[in-house]
Amino acid sequence: MTVIRLTRMGRKKQPFYRIAVTDSRKRRDGGWIELIGHYNPMNDEKTLVVDQERLDYWLSVGAQMSSRVKKITGK
Repeated sequence: MTVIRLTRMGRKKQPFYRIAVTDSRKRRDGGWIELIGHYNPMNDEKTLVVDQERLDYWLSVGAQMSSRVKKITGK
């Protein structure tokens, strides 16, 4: 199954996440199919950038969002 989830980037105690479309059997930071955005929780405004068109496409073909991605995107 295809899943949309966060992959962790950044340094120790300074996380930065990419929003990636990947196979659910892969590890959190394993290979991905497509990157569709990023999320930085360390800024005061908590920067979130998502390619909405690609997110809608992946949802239309059956990809599932992880609970955290649902929460931060508001879908």
